Amino acid sequence: MLSGRRLDLLDPSPLDIEIEDIAHGLARVARWNGQTIGEHAFSVAQHSCVVEEIAAHIKPGLEPKWRLAALLHDASEYVIGDMISPFKAALGMNYKGFEARLEDAIHVRFGLPPKSPPPIKTLIKKADRACAFFEATQLAGFDRAESLKIFGSPPPGYDLVIEPLPAPVAQARYLERYRVLAEAVGLIPAPDAWHTE
Repeated sequence: MLSGRRLDLLDPSPLDIEIEDIAHGLARVARWNGQTIGEHAFSVAQHSCVVEEIAAHIKPGLEPKWRLAALLHDASEYVIGDMISPFKAALGMNYKGFEARLEDAIHVRFGLPPKSPPPIKTLIKKADRACAFFEATQLAGFDRAESLKIFGSPPPGYDLVIEPLPAPVAQARYLERYRVLAEAVGLIPAPDAWHTE
């Protein structure tokens, strides 16, 4: 990793996971394998920020730790990339087990339970699919009817116009959302906590 950490992919340690590595990697991983319109790819970092926002829209008052789980829902892709779902299915259980070990280590690193409770997993999946609906119709050439059939309807009262960001901007926004949520759950001190009177 750029941080200098060495991550054992077969036995990932939470101690070798850094948010800066995650943000850097995710900002450079393209959703839809880059098969989208526009000057910039729609990155997994930008996607993750939107999923966190949609999850909070679906469930107002969502605890910051579960918002953090939503932000980190694709964090493993900073190492393994964003494989399309049909390919993941074709690879089978070995791949899913590999991905699950990495996701568990990421959760532990950031103070979350290794496995999110089922209602939280369901909420994040719903937000993920809603984001995919907007991506499909605005960036990937799907018509609305096809997107509705595959991804379902976006949540009532939520709309999104996607503007894919350059990688450095997506990286900075991801890190900013992380910092806000990490402060809210007590993982890092608030900036003014450093000042003493």
